[in-house]
Amino acid sequence: MALKNYPSIHTKLPGPNAAQYLEREKKYVSPSSTKGYPLVVKSAKGMAVTDVDDNVFLDFTAGVAVCNTGHSHDEVISSISNQADTLIHMSGADFYNPLHIQLAEKLSAICPGSHTKKVFFGNSGAESVEAAFKLARYHTKRPVVIAFYNAFHGRTMGALSLTASKLNQRKHFLPLIPEVIHIPYAYCYRCYYGLAPDNCNMACVTWVREELFKTKVPPEDVAAIFVEIVQGEGGYIVPPKEFHRALYQLTRDYGILYVADEVQSGMGRTGKMFASEHFDIIPDIITVAKGIASGLPLSATVASEKIMDWQPGSHASTFGGNPVSCQAALTTIRLLEEGLIDNAAKQGAYMISELKKLELTYPIIGDVRGLGLMLAVEIVKDRETKAYALEERDSIIQKAFSKGLLLLGCGRSAIRFCPPLILTKNDADIALSIFEECLKE
Repeated sequence: MALKNYPSIHTKLPGPNAAQYLEREKKYVSPSSTKGYPLVVKSAKGMAVTDVDDNVFLDFTAGVAVCNTGHSHDEVISSISNQADTLIHMSGADFYNPLHIQLAEKLSAICPGSHTKKVFFGNSGAESVEAAFKLARYHTKRPVVIAFYNAFHGRTMGALSLTASKLNQRKHFLPLIPEVIHIPYAYCYRCYYGLAPDNCNMACVTWVREELFKTKVPPEDVAAIFVEIVQGEGGYIVPPKEFHRALYQLTRDYGILYVADEVQSGMGRTGKMFASEHFDIIPDIITVAKGIASGLPLSATVASEKIMDWQPGSHASTFGGNPVSCQAALTTIRLLEEGLIDNAAKQGAYMISELKKLELTYPIIGDVRGLGLMLAVEIVKDRETKAYALEERDSIIQKAFSKGLLLLGCGRSAIRFCPPLILTKNDADIALSIFEECLKE
């Protein structure tokens, strides 16, 4: 068996070639996106990312939870190449496409619930959320939508109206879409109500029923509650099972749509095809993107045929359901079903057990949480006060980068681990060893 050639860092970072690209980017590319560190990628394969100076990194970001099958999986490449030889584009908004239909059938089958579902295809997570937002209002004829603090649903105006993650995402874009109300999420490590899970009586849901719906918002005016099954950018926050069950029951009681944002948590990331399955929830609408097509732009908004009742012309996309992306998605789903989802559950269990061991040793770790390979470590200044440690968190990520491990932050001071689902125990051990070196430093 050939030895793995990662991580392997042989220049200072950024290297000379990367530094040149960074200067060119500064001159010509919009500064609106955030960059965690000066990584200029030349190529990637499997778990390894190579930069333009031939430094090789171990990737625990998967292109931000996108490349679930690993970078440039051979079978995905083959399916893309064959499809590109046949048909690259015919707009799904105006013409019929067999792959469009086949993928919709497959998504109907694998999304939670035995009922028939219909699918709207877009290009990004934000687009899938926009479609869900519009569909919820169209179907219910109700104006109000509820979302959560720390939520991230995207940056287009509708999705941004649901987002409440970082101020700079909303600053100078007001006014946003009206009648969007934010409420606290079940972030038990930092409970908004100062309670503990064993005595809170699901206060974050009870408050909606007993206070919000009796003082401010008539429940019959609420179209939908948008909720990330596991909060992503907000900190990889995993709520207790009772939270989603209570929230789901609330929506049943008032005829409100339960919209599950599975853009980051879906497609095998949590050790099940959809994170909703961990909570025994059947959402009314599911938004899917990121890991669906192994890096090609594609998203899906999935709802029951009863709910997806809008008329022709109500919503469409020129590029949504692109034939090459659809073929990549069909191959991706097959690979997930053939073992990658099970591997995510297995390696995720190992990772979280090892991270919890580090938690016992290093007081800077306040909390370890996650499902499958959607894991986070929250960095704090003090375990008693749980004071956020933003600078320390960022320093750890930079140190890891300098040692050849790619990590990302999430929330105010958490570090996320979201590697490709092809992760092996050996890869996990390399990452854990580098991470511990950074904690020591």
